[in-house]
Amino acid sequence: MNRSDTLKRNFKAFIWHAVFLSLAQKFMDVNTVIPTMLIQSGGTPVHLGILTAIMVGGNGFMGIFFASFQTHRERKKKFLLTGINLRVGALLLMGVVLGYAGMLSGPVIIASILILMTIFSFSGAFAGIAYNDILGRAIDKGSRKNFFIVKQTLASVGILASALLARRALQILSYPQNYSILFLIAGGLLLIATLGFWVVKEEATPVKEDLSYSQRFKMLKDSFVGDKNLRNYLYLTNTVSIGFAIIPFLIAFAKTNFGLTSADTGNFLLLQVSGMIVSTLIYRFVSKGQSYKGILAVFTIAGAMLPVLALLFHDNKTLYFSLFFLSGVVLAARQISLPGILLEISTDENRAIYTGLSGLGSIGVIAYPVFAGIIIQSFGYKVIFILTSVLILSSFYFSHKVSCQRIGEE
Repeated sequence: MNRSDTLKRNFKAFIWHAVFLSLAQKFMDVNTVIPTMLIQSGGTPVHLGILTAIMVGGNGFMGIFFASFQTHRERKKKFLLTGINLRVGALLLMGVVLGYAGMLSGPVIIASILILMTIFSFSGAFAGIAYNDILGRAIDKGSRKNFFIVKQTLASVGILASALLARRALQILSYPQNYSILFLIAGGLLLIATLGFWVVKEEATPVKEDLSYSQRFKMLKDSFVGDKNLRNYLYLTNTVSIGFAIIPFLIAFAKTNFGLTSADTGNFLLLQVSGMIVSTLIYRFVSKGQSYKGILAVFTIAGAMLPVLALLFHDNKTLYFSLFFLSGVVLAARQISLPGILLEISTDENRAIYTGLSGLGSIGVIAYPVFAGIIIQSFGYKVIFILTSVLILSSFYFSHKVSCQRIGEE
């Protein structure tokens, strides 16, 4: 098989994974299903902050340690499959635990959710290092942006289908059986998604010598200190991603203002997916050349608007629910812009290192939800929502500092 055929097969294999992952994604959605499950299990804003820190920021931060382990390895496919299989196991076990939730106390259920979602999240970080490194070598450089947009477009269809099915399951079944079914289905679909990786042909990265762990951490340190562009990317990620981290708190705020039912969760999910689909189609046809700058600007502005509009719409349920459509716009912009920029500022030789270091961009996203949960518990939502918007808007400064041709710099 020549290189051209190999690249085509790899492209299709990664798309296969993306499609089945999208089918599974809304059954285990980190922005709606999982936070609502925690809240309905008796979780407080502090619990929600911890969960958000783990799932939104913790997985990225752990990538630093996983990158030091995977860096300087000829092949990383086995690490990818190991991480994915751990994620599958965590989802299936979560489904089983929820199936027997009637026999368990509230604190035990909350602890189970936090522990299993930690495994799910951290194993995703372990797999993500290998995924990004293999993707950078398995997909032709000129096809990368097309890959991300095609992936997002096709995945949007799968996400819509899973959102509709998840919404239906949430409506016709009661807690906790509805969530149990969702996680069992998600685990099965994610298992099917892994089949795509079995057919990916990974090109080995030449390794001249083995490195100790201290040497690998030194490589991470040297890359961070020596590349100002990487540091600006990390500052950008820390600030702009708060717009992603605040979404679960919109659900807690909705419960405070309007109450919360499983049917509401399904509506949140469907509106969010609709926003992702519509915005992805717009990105596909409006985005010019190779630039990520416009998509990044949408991510920033929409993310900053979310908490402000939540305060303005707090007494109107219809308007408030529409915010979840806007949250879909935020999610789609994030999924295209940040991974794409990371690929462009890295090379085949340092991509695993940079992917790991990208976890430093999650420090703020780890600390902020916990901080937000504590402040909300003590003082309410207004202060934290306003502060969130200001912090997100500050990311414009760092977006201009990142030097990358495909972010708009020539």
